Amino acid sequence: MRLTLTQRLSLVFAVLLLVCCGTSAWMQVRSNQMHELEVVQGLSRDLAQHIAHDTVLMDRNGPMPNAVRELFSQLMLVNPSVEVYLLDTGGRIVGSAAPEGRIRREQVDLAPIQRLLKGEALPILGDDPRSVDGSKVFSAAPLRVNGQPAGYLYVVLLSEEHDRFAERGATSAALNTALLSIGLVALLCLIAGLTAFGLITRPLRRLTEKVSQFDINGVPSAPPASPEPEPVEKAASHDEIAVLDAAFRQMQARLGEQWRSLTRQDQERRELVANISHDLRTPLASLHGYLETLSLKDATLSPADRRRYLGIALDQSRKVGGLAQSLLELVRLEHGFVQPVLERFSLTDLVQDIFQKFELSAESRQIELKATFAPNVSAACADLGLIERVLTNLFDNALRHTPQGGEIELSLRPQGAFIEVTVSDTGPGITPELREGLFLRPFNIGGARRDGGLGLRIVHRILQLHGREIELIDVPGRGATFRFSLPVDEQTAEQWVVRSMNINSMEK
Repeated sequence: MRLTLTQRLSLVFAVLLLVCCGTSAWMQVRSNQMHELEVVQGLSRDLAQHIAHDTVLMDRNGPMPNAVRELFSQLMLVNPSVEVYLLDTGGRIVGSAAPEGRIRREQVDLAPIQRLLKGEALPILGDDPRSVDGSKVFSAAPLRVNGQPAGYLYVVLLSEEHDRFAERGATSAALNTALLSIGLVALLCLIAGLTAFGLITRPLRRLTEKVSQFDINGVPSAPPASPEPEPVEKAASHDEIAVLDAAFRQMQARLGEQWRSLTRQDQERRELVANISHDLRTPLASLHGYLETLSLKDATLSPADRRRYLGIALDQSRKVGGLAQSLLELVRLEHGFVQPVLERFSLTDLVQDIFQKFELSAESRQIELKATFAPNVSAACADLGLIERVLTNLFDNALRHTPQGGEIELSLRPQGAFIEVTVSDTGPGITPELREGLFLRPFNIGGARRDGGLGLRIVHRILQLHGREIELIDVPGRGATFRFSLPVDEQTAEQWVVRSMNINSMEK
């Protein structure tokens, strides 16, 4: 039989309550009995002494049968709750008024009698002559003849008549009232305990329902929604269930974020593979076509056509090689195979090198390359090779989408502990619908793809390794304008790199 936690707690509580109530009732009855025995023995403690003082029960020849029988009969007639016995010095019963065959013991233990005579704490139980192993409260006094010990007067204070009367009263109204009171108290405690358990375990039941509804191995139809934040005072509570609920909500929120991140990354990966496959298919088809033409029509082609076909094939081959190189570079960056090596270098010198690299391409398209440096631009601290790759990708994208006669401008200006780098062009810019996920997925502008969609993604990843971010900003009169910053001192640069590594490890 399967029971819930609340049911198990209630069952255990009910059993413990029953045991406690039973133990309490037994202890109460036992305490009342001991108190009654103490009262009876305390009131009649000197009874045997008075009888022994006022009556001669023994002479030189031993017990006086007639005197003993007459006295014992009178006492038991006046007070039927007592039984009187005459003992010798060894505790053997030598005289009594008990009917024939009612005495079950021939001797009484003298140790309890000695304790009573010494005045020890009551109640003191002695042997019951009319029981094989029973014991009862008693009164006792020593008997002397001519100054010598002759035995003991032994008075049992609760006779068999008392026991029979007590047994008949076992179902009395007083006892029934006491038992009814104990039962009523137990019932009220049980109801209070079950109510308390229900109230205490209610938050746990709600948490159980939440956990049972959350299937971490299943594939939800929709990404898990971010749970509403708990109030600060509830989250900071010392209640273990509240703390557990807050921890579960945090875990659920974290798993939801990871689920959405994985979903987004999977979608981006699918788009990336699809776009790269498309970009590779076009140059490969062109390369294959021209090589096939050269193979089939080699004898009929003029030297000029042969050189033109070979030039086109080489150009398409370079495109395929560039895409493969970009893809390999992106994989190395995203999987942590590349870590920045920080060094101080002059950004102005690096910009001049970039201008020289793209000078001929810009002149052929009549595009002006313009640099704007603020006064006293200090050196930057970063990985020189990776930052050169960032500027190269940004300039390459700008050249692809800047119309003839346009302008590409790079500006440097200090911003506290950083140097702000801005690259802008006079191209068509990027429409608002393409800006979401700009640095995370491929996109087209006017049907032309920017380096297979990998250029800006590589730029974004390189700057992430440095703990920095790149953003697309709006500048009046300009097309696409990208801005990022680099630290100027080694300590700041190291802090941002370490922070980036921690963030990446958490995401993984």
